[in-house]
Amino acid sequence: MNLEKWQKLSLAEQMGNIGSEFSRAKHWEENGDFDSRQKAFERMIELIDLTISDKRWRSRLSEILRLREVICDLLIRGRNYDVSLESLQNYFLFFALIARR
Repeated sequence: MNLEKWQKLSLAEQMGNIGSEFSRAKHWEENGDFDSRQKAFERMIELIDLTISDKRWRSRLSEILRLREVICDLLIRGRNYDVSLESLQNYFLFFALIARR
């Protein structure tokens, strides 16, 4: 997705799409397919970066940057944050539910 199309989405829709990629990465990790997990992870980071570059969310920038940091830490098996796959999935679920309204 390019920046122009991405910026037509609401924050909830953007975060919901990021959450979909997160769910894919989680699924592939649980099934031991680390190549597919890596591809989903890269796509998720690409979408987060598009969200970061969306000027409408400047007031939420610190949250989005922290999300990127937490996801990177979690998926590279870092130990900087005590966040589970399930807790992040629940975080994204909130946005998906809002986007569906």
